[in-house]
Amino acid sequence: MQQFFQPPRKAKGWHIPALEYHEATSLDKGHGRIEQRRIRVIYDETEFLNWPNAKLVFRLERKVTHIATGLTSLETAYGISSLGPEPTVAQQLLALARAHWCIENGLHYRRDVTLNEDATKMKSATQAEAVAVLNNFIVGLAQKLGFANLAYALRHFNAQLNARLAQLALSS
Repeated sequence: MQQFFQPPRKAKGWHIPALEYHEATSLDKGHGRIEQRRIRVIYDETEFLNWPNAKLVFRLERKVTHIATGLTSLETAYGISSLGPEPTVAQQLLALARAHWCIENGLHYRRDVTLNEDATKMKSATQAEAVAVLNNFIVGLAQKLGFANLAYALRHFNAQLNARLAQLALSS
């Protein structure tokens, strides 16, 4: 896929023009960082990829600058899509890529890090599925009760449980 985005090689008396592309950019500031994204979309008119339903290839570049430290990181990702050649497809793909990370950070991070799901080692698929269902229930319950931060919700529930157990111990 990277070859789509390489400048064409030039030789004496022979030249291939660069492939036409569509581009979209975005700039976000939040959580102590500035994120710049640029996506370039090239349609695979020659079916070079030979991939079922692939109509285009894209390169997504992310530049993240941490405001406090001034450190900048660069990341480039490549992908394919079955989206057709509409003029707004670059903007659509940029929005879809951003939405993917909202899901990743909003649900999977909570399950993987806060609830330690990735660290859990189970040999039984049934047990793993049951834990995933319980974790989804915990995330949903915390959201329904108005907690924006799952870690805070867990600490809150733990403190409430400890307080109730202490009351029971004193009343016995």
